[in-house]
Amino acid sequence: MTTQTLATLTAQQRIFYVKNLLRRYTPALQFARFATKDTVARRQGLTVNWRRFSAMAALTTPLTEGVTPTGQSLAVTAITAAMQQFGGFVTISDVLDFAAIDPVLTETSEILGEQAGLTIDVLTRDVVAAGTNVVFANGTARIQVGAANVLTSLLIRRARRVLKRNNVPPAAGGDYIGFVHPDGVFDLTGDAAWVNAAHYAGATRIFDGELGRLWGVRFIETTNAPVWAGQGATGADVYGTIIVGRGAYGIPELTGESSPDIIVKQLGSAGTADPLNQRATAGWKVVHATRRLAEEAIVRIEHGVTA
Repeated sequence: MTTQTLATLTAQQRIFYVKNLLRRYTPALQFARFATKDTVARRQGLTVNWRRFSAMAALTTPLTEGVTPTGQSLAVTAITAAMQQFGGFVTISDVLDFAAIDPVLTETSEILGEQAGLTIDVLTRDVVAAGTNVVFANGTARIQVGAANVLTSLLIRRARRVLKRNNVPPAAGGDYIGFVHPDGVFDLTGDAAWVNAAHYAGATRIFDGELGRLWGVRFIETTNAPVWAGQGATGADVYGTIIVGRGAYGIPELTGESSPDIIVKQLGSAGTADPLNQRATAGWKVVHATRRLAEEAIVRIEHGVTA
């Protein structure tokens, strides 16, 4: 006797498609939100110029009676940034649009919006993470940092000392801001001096992603914190925890162009370039630049993490 099964009658097999799409897991975008923002009007060019007058040292020599002292000179430092345009798009056929199970064009627009936000955050992070003030968890170079050289309270205190020596004011609510990877959080939150954000939330505005405070630094968790894979001792991954003070870095905002513009071109919108209405597109574009404004206000800690 032959028993007919679903496996033998393949023409009877069907697949049930769940209409609700699975969620995408995307990084928390944190770096751009703490930048100094300056509005740039349209038709004013793409190069932004910031200026800083240098402070003067204390005058400790007494004046000589009746003698005019030598005049002093002012010093001004100019910092420039060139804004650039970033963007991308996806082309979708009419057949895919009307035959696919899922609303492809709508979903594509959402994906591209996420990509735009991620692009801005990564571009900002890469500039901020390139600073010259570095505290190494071991030795004096990245190649000397091993997996066992984890993020500790001592390293945070050293980084804070650098900012305090440079007379850098706090970034928010009397504290500096630190960007830390979840792998670094694992080590940091085990420190006895760690204070969870829930313990001070009543009197302080808590930022999205803020975990807690340690030695005058409020920590923001993000998977976009820099990781230099295999660049440490014996091929260890090296992580970057970045601590900033007020006015550390800036993002010029060109009016109408510095927030991602999601652009959807429906079927038939291309005129004679698409005579059979076969293509629709979804895309985005943005004008962006990030510039370190005060080198002394950014400290990067390079460390390992517990496996």
